[in-house]
Amino acid sequence: MSGFLDTVKNAIWSDALIYLCLAAGVYFSVRSRFVQVRQFGEMIRLMLRGEKSPSGVSSFQALTVSLSGRVGTGNIAGVATAIAFGGPGALFWMWMVAFLGASTSFVESTLGQIYKTRDRLTGEYRGGPAYYFSRAMAHTRAAPLFRIYGFLFAGVTVLACGLLLPGVQSNTMSGAMNTAWSVSKWWVAIGATIVLAFVIIGGIKRIAAFASVAVPFMAVAYIALALIVIFVNAAELPGVFSLIFSSAFGTDAVFGGIIGAAVAYGVMRGVYSNEAGQGTGPHAAAAAEVSHPAKQGLVQAFAVYIDTLFVCTATGFLILSTGAYRVFEGSDKDAPILADGGALPSDVEVGPAFAQVGFDTLWSGAGSTFVAVSLAFFCTTTIIAYYYMAETNLRFLLGKYASVPVPVLRGTVGSNSTLLLQAVLLVAVVVGAVATAEDAWTLGDIGVGLMAWFNIVGIIILQQPAYKALRDYERQKKAGLDPVFDPKVVGIVGATFWETYDPKSGKEKADATV
Repeated sequence: MSGFLDTVKNAIWSDALIYLCLAAGVYFSVRSRFVQVRQFGEMIRLMLRGEKSPSGVSSFQALTVSLSGRVGTGNIAGVATAIAFGGPGALFWMWMVAFLGASTSFVESTLGQIYKTRDRLTGEYRGGPAYYFSRAMAHTRAAPLFRIYGFLFAGVTVLACGLLLPGVQSNTMSGAMNTAWSVSKWWVAIGATIVLAFVIIGGIKRIAAFASVAVPFMAVAYIALALIVIFVNAAELPGVFSLIFSSAFGTDAVFGGIIGAAVAYGVMRGVYSNEAGQGTGPHAAAAAEVSHPAKQGLVQAFAVYIDTLFVCTATGFLILSTGAYRVFEGSDKDAPILADGGALPSDVEVGPAFAQVGFDTLWSGAGSTFVAVSLAFFCTTTIIAYYYMAETNLRFLLGKYASVPVPVLRGTVGSNSTLLLQAVLLVAVVVGAVATAEDAWTLGDIGVGLMAWFNIVGIIILQQPAYKALRDYERQKKAGLDPVFDPKVVGIVGATFWETYDPKSGKEKADATV
């Protein structure tokens, strides 16, 4: 089975997807006139303010829900894996994916806001790739094709976020806790399941409330302590920068032969970590209460920076400056060793242990505990975000049938399907916690890759409304206004929620529910 899963992963994460991620980022950057640079100050301003309502969360809460999905095991174990199998140069390609991916995130998240709707069961805002695929072309002859495409993406997302991806997070969390405290992985699985069950049953409001507290606190704490270790090893930084850039472009004698692996692992782990183009960000973006879609698009673009340029960079520099790394010639831990930083024990596993050893160089014995606690928060919030995305796409698949009563089981099709999804996700968490790391990561890579293929191809076709919204936003800002969105003014068709929405009252003028 492991061999079969590896074959599937390699087919999905071929060079075609790797270069598609990079090319799409370049293209969106040029088309948006590098919005990720021009509007950097506006991103920060919008992140710190924003409205909320009974139907939607604030921009900051939507950001933290999005970061819940982005900041997870990919920021610690993912960075370690990228360095181990792609060399230090993989960190540079993660930076490139973040910089270019910020424009991709703007496009997909703005589309998520434009084509969002209100859930008739819960009253909450819903949106994401499945929604904009099916709505953006609803007025054209291609409508049936794009509706099918939306259903395919929704199905893939329910599979990926509900079954394939949670196991990676729980596996990394249980492994870190087992290393730090020798606690059984089964106990970790049980504890995580109890916490997750309490939060996810509460819906997006409880998810947002939990994320808005847990994510910023742990992200800041992790970065701060990593910076302390890096500062103590400041004398190593010139060598670290040299190693990263020489490895990234194949000019280093040791790493010259794995430049392809540096690009591949940098892009793959970069997308896994910051999720730009994967199609996860638009779900949280659509849940926000804003007066203009471009506002949340800009906030979500900044989320990519936070994830990769801050958290992933802190991990990478921590590992490299302390020598807590080992680079292999192939994509297997049994492959020949190309380089060894000298700080790792001979039997250490590739993953969060790299960061744990890095912290231990300054605080002997405390590194394992701190990384384990960090991962407990990061991974738990990520799984919660995965659930929200899976539930949103399940609601899309069910459509109007979600409100159909089920006499035997009581409740509706929607409520019973939601309970089934919650049960499946919690089982995936338990299984992932006790599975091998290799199988867990392979399943996660398959889920990320499938979503990225569908979403990037789709937004390349549907990108135009995002630029119309951006130009409208910038025009109103230049006129000294607080931008308010009217799709008819900018010529956007299919944004049924905004066609009936009154930003001043926060209510629709007519029924615009799912």
